[in-house]
Amino acid sequence: MTPARTSTWTRALLLAAVVGTSTTAAVAAEPNCRAIESTNARLSCYDAAFPPRTARPAQASISSSSGDKDPFLAEDARTAAKLKNICRGC
Repeated sequence: MTPARTSTWTRALLLAAVVGTSTTAAVAAEPNCRAIESTNARLSCYDAAFPPRTARPAQASISSSSGDKDPFLAEDARTAAKLKNICRGC
C-alpha cells in the first residue's frame, strides 16, 4: 500500500473508534427511569428523557396541474383498459 492509502485507512479507523466510544457515553448519560417506583414520576422521567418528535411538514406531491406530465400515464390507462376486458372466468 502507498503511504497516502495507509494514512486514509488510519484516519478512517480512528474515526470509527471515536464514534464507537462516543455512542456508549451518550447511552450511559441517559437517566435511569426504571429505578423510579412512582408511576407518574417514572412517566415524567421518560417524557423528559425522550421528548416527542415534531411532525415533519407534508411533502408537496406532483399533481397534474403543476405542468409536469407523466409520460407513462396514457400508456398505463390503455393497459389497464385492456386488462379490464379480459375474461377470467371463461
